[in-house]
Amino acid sequence: MSLRNFILGLSASFGFAWLFVVIVPFIKMRNLEPITLSKDADGATGIFYPKRSGRIVNGAKVYAENGCYLCHTQVVRPTYAGNDLYRPDWGGLAKDPERGDTRRETNAYDFEGETFAQIGSTRMGPDLSNLTRRLEAAVAAKGSGDPAAMLYAHLYDPRHNPELRKSTCPSYRYLFDRREIKGQPSADALPFGGDMATELVPSSDAKALVSYLLAMKKDQPAPAALNFAPIDPKAAGR
Repeated sequence: MSLRNFILGLSASFGFAWLFVVIVPFIKMRNLEPITLSKDADGATGIFYPKRSGRIVNGAKVYAENGCYLCHTQVVRPTYAGNDLYRPDWGGLAKDPERGDTRRETNAYDFEGETFAQIGSTRMGPDLSNLTRRLEAAVAAKGSGDPAAMLYAHLYDPRHNPELRKSTCPSYRYLFDRREIKGQPSADALPFGGDMATELVPSSDAKALVSYLLAMKKDQPAPAALNFAPIDPKAAGR
């Protein structure tokens, strides 16, 4: 074999792999077509469109800048690739008081509105796909609390909550400002860390990040065309 043929063959081998593993999926996923719901398969009609609210773009930027993706994922793998659907509340709530079992795997439409799908690098911390659903369930169980306030407290001091004293999450204190109290304390002020004259309040970046995290409710029922790993009835009780 000549050097020329070797180089052409090597280029073709890598080129085809790059084309079908990277280029084609990128083109298909950056311009997702709407999915029409089927009455027979989905029990509804219309267009499937993920419902997300919050400062998605700004918050995603703060999330990336602070390396949150290094320790947290945002992907619930199908059952053939892992056991994510049956980890406590990762893929949704197994026993949602209003909708029942809402667990499902992640699909490309869950990242609508983001420049990049922040699926993450490792799982040093829990998956965040349905973080807010878990927080809401915790608040409902306790009968008090606020998901946003819980997130602000965690960002400032991840080990402030005795239940998370072993957390390896770093503190993001630089996302908060200490300011003088003038009149009534701020509604967003942390319940700790302040004194009679000053309070700790979230910066604009902290508010954007928390708004983004509060948009983590990716358990909207997916069309049958996207639900490649439906819940196994035998494992539904796990």
